Amino acid sequence: MKVLITGGTGYIGSHTVVEFQQAGYEVIIVDNLENSQPDVVDHIEKISGIRPHFEIADLRDKQALISVFEMYPDIKHVVHFAAYKAVGESVQHPLKYYENNIGGTINLLEMLQYHHINNFVFSSSCTVYGEVNNLPVTEETPSVKAMSPYGNTKKICEELLMDQCNASNLRVVSLRYFNPVGAHDSALIGELPVGVPNNLAPFITQTAIGKRLSLTVHGNDYPTPDGTCIRDYIHVVDLAKAHVKAIQYLQNKNHTQNYSVFNIGTGKGNSVLEVIHAFEKVSGVKLNYKIGSRREGDVVQIYASCDKATNILGWKAERSLENCMESAWKWEKHLNDVMIR
Repeated sequence: MKVLITGGTGYIGSHTVVEFQQAGYEVIIVDNLENSQPDVVDHIEKISGIRPHFEIADLRDKQALISVFEMYPDIKHVVHFAAYKAVGESVQHPLKYYENNIGGTINLLEMLQYHHINNFVFSSSCTVYGEVNNLPVTEETPSVKAMSPYGNTKKICEELLMDQCNASNLRVVSLRYFNPVGAHDSALIGELPVGVPNNLAPFITQTAIGKRLSLTVHGNDYPTPDGTCIRDYIHVVDLAKAHVKAIQYLQNKNHTQNYSVFNIGTGKGNSVLEVIHAFEKVSGVKLNYKIGSRREGDVVQIYASCDKATNILGWKAERSLENCMESAWKWEKHLNDVMIR
């Protein structure tokens, strides 16, 4: 059985490719390599012993998509990661995010409809909830106005997927991620941001290794126990495994509705300072960090209730925050060793 994974050389995508291969699926990766490197495919092969099919294509290029689907006519499932994902950048360049994240998704859905491919897993985000009053967040928590254009693109994509499910035989699972961190235990794949990192974990590890002079904590005057923002940090391998569970759920056809959403997190919130201290504990490195101003688009705190994913998908996060930081540090040191060589 073939599964197409868009954005499969990216951070979450590459880990998900490995999990699908280990579950017995044949994987086709489609990626434009805008935010990833082609040697990720080699590293995936080293981990799994299987080389995934790899096609360089941009989802905004309809002709390129047509060529991919003609090349692989027996695709049964699609997992869709390919999107821009930086909250701060989306505030500065909203048109870029709407054009890529929504336009690319529409083009992909047109291909699915034409080729009668019905099983689709969408990479969504907890940003669709915006600033919430009651925690933990459940799938029934009402979505409010998104705090950033990035969050709004995820919200709009969920709505268009729901509409397409109502109008066709499409079956969709939207996985609302919380904050992915960590790296594969092999240290062969991990988070590799282009330029200055937008996420906390790579900024921590790059500061610790000496690539960055210091780490800025964006605000310490929030209404939280230590004044810093709280997030639900989930290990990327746990997150990757949720996508396999989602496709298996769609394959089993024991669902009662064509569109389903699931929170994918740990069910526990940690502050920015708690993440920093967890890293310092497992690495033995004292981080150089400073307190800066709040960052536009950030919510104060959010963490998940994942009972629905546990009860219906049979999925549950297994790894701790310290394990996340330990694997992220191992990955950063591996990158440093490669550069030195």
